Amino acid sequence: MEVSEVGSWNAEVGIILNSMIKPISKIHRSVKSAVLILFCCLSAKAQVPFTAIDVQHYNFVIQLNDANDTIKGQATIKIKFLKDVSTFGLNLVKTRSDGKGMLVSAVTEEGKDISFAQDSDVVNINGIAKNNSLHSYIITYQGVPANGLIISKNKFGHRTFFGDNWPNRAHNWLPCADYPADKATVNFIVTAPDHYQVVANGLKKAETLLPNHLKLTYWKETAKLPTKVMVIGVADFAIDHTGNIGNIPVYTYVFPESKGAGFKSYAVAKEILPFYIKKIGPYAYEKLANVQSKTIFGGMENAGAIFYFENSVSSKGIEELMAHEIAHQWFGDAASEKSFAHLWLSEGFATFMTNVYLENKYGADTLKKRLASDRKKVLKFEKSRFTPVVDTTVKTDYMPLLNANSYEKGGWVLHMLRRKLGEEAFWHGIRTYYAQYDGGNANTDDLRHIMEQASEQNLEQFFKQWLFTAGNPQLGITWKYDAAKGIVDVHIEQKQNALFNFPLEISVGGKLHSISIKDKNTVVQFPVKTKPVIIVDPNVNLLAGFEIVEGS
Repeated sequence: MEVSEVGSWNAEVGIILNSMIKPISKIHRSVKSAVLILFCCLSAKAQVPFTAIDVQHYNFVIQLNDANDTIKGQATIKIKFLKDVSTFGLNLVKTRSDGKGMLVSAVTEEGKDISFAQDSDVVNINGIAKNNSLHSYIITYQGVPANGLIISKNKFGHRTFFGDNWPNRAHNWLPCADYPADKATVNFIVTAPDHYQVVANGLKKAETLLPNHLKLTYWKETAKLPTKVMVIGVADFAIDHTGNIGNIPVYTYVFPESKGAGFKSYAVAKEILPFYIKKIGPYAYEKLANVQSKTIFGGMENAGAIFYFENSVSSKGIEELMAHEIAHQWFGDAASEKSFAHLWLSEGFATFMTNVYLENKYGADTLKKRLASDRKKVLKFEKSRFTPVVDTTVKTDYMPLLNANSYEKGGWVLHMLRRKLGEEAFWHGIRTYYAQYDGGNANTDDLRHIMEQASEQNLEQFFKQWLFTAGNPQLGITWKYDAAKGIVDVHIEQKQNALFNFPLEISVGGKLHSISIKDKNTVVQFPVKTKPVIIVDPNVNLLAGFEIVEGS
């Protein structure tokens, strides 16, 4: 929505101004794998889910300034209680010895003060609530974000503010239930110096100038989101309305100095968005904004407001990057994993859908090249870390899950499942999965059950070996041509410890054969008239390592 369309206040915004802006004035306050080297510097420790609460809605009123990095916040949080409680918690990082963190000054309900206590990363609130009841609490706080909201300068030396919450860094600047299983609607009402433009989730409902060269911008998101993709971006932006896909406006937000390159390169979003809508199902959000930012990741899939790294505007890989992040709007944002152990349901799907988009646009050879490259990454990663895709051992720091298992192997599993089930059953299952979990959360077994129903096949073994078993097939293949008998003998050995069950395609003299592999050793023979050319996995359909030797 353009600024000119939201210049007048509606009744809702008037209420917000009266009830929130005046009180707050009294306060005294991502592709992602490209940043693996930063993991040691980040705090992304696991948050224990609060079993007693289900947040329904967040209303974040935030004040930013150019004099310092202190933010002032007032969060109105509507909570449904899942059992009787006398106290409950919300995640928020407390002010630390280095001066960073948030200090809560008040918690109220219906105008009455509620007692509370802050520990290192939780606000414990002494609020009595009954099972299935709804309560709204206002938390007033301020501080310098320790993480989550990146306050810095962009490559052109201009001050910027960018939310960067993945995986659970939102509670560095927002009081919340900071884990993917709790999804809620969200409003952001941001007051900042009037030279900035503000982008956030949802639709812009209002923008108005305030005294003292300030401006208030109000964004409203009606779809339920996990905190990992709730954001604001505040900077000097050049903004382009790239066009509409149906009733969905597509915008580009770039730094003014990047306007020429950014408006052109980001425009490819108009090709990607309709492809996914047709392939998967309706887009869940009311707009798509693609934003040049200071995210620590290559790209960060914030719902309806995707952030890309600064130099993305001139990157040769921008189409691939945008295809990945836009795919996340379906998988990871709308249909979210229940826990980060099932991160492949986000990153593996985005990797797979990127390959499908590029296959559709550039052809099957492009898909094969990308799969071959991805396979090398998976097999290399296996040597450094031997773990299944669904990795339940990561409990204290989720950043290491941004690895080849979650991305490339997850994408490969979907590719092999597509080949196993066929186009019709596979895509019916994927569309059904998205439709069922849009706005909710799923785990790997939830996906399996839906794909079994769509295909009328038992997929328990397939999912177990590829997603819950560490490692991949390592095949030793020896073949020998016997001219006297007019045959080729092929011996296939599974060299890894855990045996896999899969079809192996071999081209023998130009004729394609599919061999069912399940045992440690498999021997097959093929009749031939002359010594053939042998090609193993010619269509790049198997995630495996191959050692191929011609016997004498």
